[in-house]
Order: sequence, then C-alpha cells, then structure tokens
Amino acid sequence: MTRRRISILGSTGSIGCSTLDVIDHLGGREAFEVPAITGMGNITLLAEQAKRFGVGFAATADPTRHEELKDALVGTGIETGAGPEAIIEAASRAADIVMAGIVGIAGLAPTLAAAKTGADIALANKECLVSAGSLFVEAVKTGGGKLLPVDSEHNAIFQVLEQSQRHAVERIILTASGGPFRNMSRDEMANVTPKTAAAHPNWSMGLKISIDSASMFNKALEMIEAQHLFDVSPDAIEVIVHPQSVIHSMVGYTDGSVLAQLGAPDMRTAIGYAIGHPRRISLPVERLDFARLAKLEFQAPDTDRFPALALARRAMEQGQMQGCVLNSAKEIALEAFIAEKIGFLDMADIVEAVMVDMAGLGAPTTIEDVFAADAEARRRAMEKIGLD
Repeated sequence: MTRRRISILGSTGSIGCSTLDVIDHLGGREAFEVPAITGMGNITLLAEQAKRFGVGFAATADPTRHEELKDALVGTGIETGAGPEAIIEAASRAADIVMAGIVGIAGLAPTLAAAKTGADIALANKECLVSAGSLFVEAVKTGGGKLLPVDSEHNAIFQVLEQSQRHAVERIILTASGGPFRNMSRDEMANVTPKTAAAHPNWSMGLKISIDSASMFNKALEMIEAQHLFDVSPDAIEVIVHPQSVIHSMVGYTDGSVLAQLGAPDMRTAIGYAIGHPRRISLPVERLDFARLAKLEFQAPDTDRFPALALARRAMEQGQMQGCVLNSAKEIALEAFIAEKIGFLDMADIVEAVMVDMAGLGAPTTIEDVFAADAEARRRAMEKIGLD
C-alpha cells in the first residue's frame, strides 16, 4: 500500500503538533511519508518530530540555528536547512498534501511555493487569503491541487456546502464566541488591559490570537477568507455570536434550509477532515452529548462595539489590496496595544485610518505587490501610533 505524503509547514506550532497527532493516530510512519517539516525556534521539538516520523528534510526559519539542528539530527540521514530559502525548499518537496501552518505573512511565500507543486493545500494560514486573495487562489488552481480549509469555521462550511447546490447558496454564516467582552459596553471596553483582553472564556490560546478574538479582528479576517474560499459576494457573509462554540459555522440555502456543522472544540477534527478528504476518517476526539448541552445561544454582533467586522465588510466590498492593508495595520496596532501604547478601541481606529490612506492600491499581480503593501501599511500604522 502506497503511503500518502504529507509535509507540514510550521510543525512545532499548535496546528503542526495536532497534525502529527492525527498522523500518529492513523498509523504514523507506517501509513504516511513526511517529506518535509519546518519550525522556528524550538529546535529540540523539531528534531524530535523529524526522528519520530522519519522525515526527509527538516528546516528552521532561523538562519542562526542551522548548526544546532544539524547536531540534533546527526547520524539520522535527515537533510537539514535554515533560513527563508530552506523553508521554500521544504514547501517545494514533492507531497500529496501540504499542511500550511506557518503563522502570519511569513507563511505566504512557502505556501505559494507548495501550491505550485500541485499538492493539495490544507490551509491554516489566514494571510494567504486575506493578504493575497485571488492571487493565491489562482496559484492553487494553476498548480492543480485542492484548497482545503483548516480553520474550524471555514472547514465547517466546507463540510456542509454541497458542491452540487452551489447555485442555491444564499448565505455563509460564521459563528463567533464573542470573546470576553461580548456583554461589555463600549465605554467599559475603552479601559480594558491586554491581560483582560487575553482571558478568553472558552479557549486557552496565545496572547495575540486571544486579543484578536476579544476585538473580533479574528472574525474580520475570517470574513475575508470566506469570500475568497467560497467565491460569494460580501453581502452573503454573516457573523453570528454563539458563546457555546458548538456550532462551528453554517450555510443557508435559497429553500430556507440551514446546514450546520457541530462538534467538540478540537482542531483535530478539521485537520483530519482535510487530511482524509474526500473520505471521513476515525479520530480520537470527544463526541457531543446532546443530552448534556444545556442550551445554544445566538446574538447579532454589535459593530459599534466591534468595528473590526465593519472594516472587514468594507475591505471585501472595495477589494484590491484592502484585505492586506487591514491585516498588516492590525498587526502593528495589536502590538502597540499589548505594549500599552494605545487603548483597546484605538486598534480599529488606526486600522481604519490606514485603510483610508491606502484605498487606491490596485489588486496584487505578484507576491512582491503583497509584500510592498504589507510593509507600507505597517509603516503608516506605526506613524499614526507615533512609533516611526
């Protein structure tokens, strides 16, 4: 039996580790070949993963850590590399599927390189679609592979969007937990600290993603992703606050039907669906016990308190490079809030100001266009904060 080949970009992160956990459950190296894995600073874990799964090539994005990685893998026969070129090489190795789990704009170039090989792309990187949009989608089509969303919301939509009924899709409904401030007034939100913003009621996540959730900027990015993934108009994309996070997202059809994907909050479900597609596979995740579910709540999001959602809709309607600008300016504003240089609500004001400044940019035709817009948006955001 031929082993399926899967490379993992960002194997030491949360998505990467969960992917390897799924692979291990499905038979490990007996069932899968892992041509390449990449990481950043956790060389010990990267080397352990490489040895455990018998990978062909292991690379760290940090060019100063190559010797450390080589020493950790000496005698194994595993090839090593370091720096951006090595990450591109890892992404370009022949594979059936590439898990794109590198966080941020740093994941764009290697994921594009993977798309050009014709591999299926299991996408867990937001920036590929938010910042590069149609440029990235076209690269996947040209390469001949499939684009398989791994974010839980988009994976949920992917599962219940019937391809034979695309003509009848009326709306895409993204669910949001609402974060820690869903019942807080705007005046109260003006005085919150990074610590309180990072205290998510449902999930234990990293600092930045937790604050993105609190501000709903994460949902703003997911709106833009959904537009590119499912080729729907901006007015067909909705957000509904669902605090229990049991329904991961929904698709509404013209006959009034709404199909929803439900499940326990475990990223291995989305990862397993992408790896096994089009077959569902057995996974060691918690099963929903409907008798124990007290109730499922829903409420409309307040764009006055969460202006990120309105900014996302503007970015979708204007198109061009506005998604990239929104994301890049948001990154700078987020860092400034964490450093307590600006307030929580100031983040959206800064993003909006930069979007207005850069509204005239055309659509990207090359990856260099994306990087240039990203750099300029970051520069302008820093200027407005007073950090230039």
